[in-house]
Amino acid sequence: MILEALYFPLHDYWLFYLVFTLFVLMMLALDLGVFHKEAHAVSFKEALFWTIFWISLALLFNLGFYYYADWKFSTDARLLALPGFIPEKAAYQSALEFITGYVIEKSLSVDNIFVFVVVFSFFGIPAKYQHRVLFFGIIGALIFRTIFISIGSVLMQYHSVILIFGIFLIITGIRILFETEKEVHPDKNPIIKLLKKVFPVTSGLEGNHFFVRKDKVLYMTPLMVCLVFLEVSDIIFAVDSVPAIFAITREPLIVFTSNIFAILGLRALFFLLASVIDKFSLLKYGLGIILIFVGLKMTWLNNLYGGQFPTSLSLMIILGILTVSIVASLFVKPKEEEKTN
Repeated sequence: MILEALYFPLHDYWLFYLVFTLFVLMMLALDLGVFHKEAHAVSFKEALFWTIFWISLALLFNLGFYYYADWKFSTDARLLALPGFIPEKAAYQSALEFITGYVIEKSLSVDNIFVFVVVFSFFGIPAKYQHRVLFFGIIGALIFRTIFISIGSVLMQYHSVILIFGIFLIITGIRILFETEKEVHPDKNPIIKLLKKVFPVTSGLEGNHFFVRKDKVLYMTPLMVCLVFLEVSDIIFAVDSVPAIFAITREPLIVFTSNIFAILGLRALFFLLASVIDKFSLLKYGLGIILIFVGLKMTWLNNLYGGQFPTSLSLMIILGILTVSIVASLFVKPKEEEKTN
């Protein structure tokens, strides 16, 4: 069974994808080439500024997206011919799907931050080089997310695939709720082991270089090993997050843009939360419940509501779960902390 036609078909919006991609590349070039040209430790104040900047940019994009969709839908003869189609309502729904997808990806990316903190500590990466590693990590994440979304946009046209992804998200959410905290061991990762067999690794950092040449031999630095591990971790996280956004919308354009904007702000969010992330001990349970909810939405709730669970209600539920888990974390001490007191 193939699902309904898209509001934003690729053959009509290829230029939009191109312009948006060029815009993202330009912002990344400004980020590293101008604002972070010199390696330095990112302060809380700087991280807060960039976090607000990226969130504001996403909200401004969504506002412009809403007005564009409203104009486009009002002039699209194909859409106007659809029974019961109302341009204003469809534009509002599209903008709401963007912000809901953005919130989901943003909240799930917090899980990445836990890993970032552990990995940077394991490899002994100084604070002044962490932004450089995350910058190139983000570029890799953008590439892999684009691939995943492209594949997902094809697969998600089939109802059976939606059910499979929905069940997968439910199982993943349940696993998060009941599994014990596991330590991250980058040195035991099979890809890292393979990498070290291909390239010799320097005993210490070589400034901000990922590779160095010594005695005509190309060495990989711990900075590169750290970057590869972060890329592998992000691919694993994307397996959860991309299907979760497809639970909100079947529009690849909305999935792509909301996902990319969330990733662009991930570095700033890391530097903002890195020192206090351990305080939110219950947040992982909130993320697990969110995955269960979006899985139920794909497998059951959408059908219960005639094909589409209300996006506004989805957004309120997700924000509610996040708020409760964050506030509860401030009052409930982790077991390890209770034992030391």
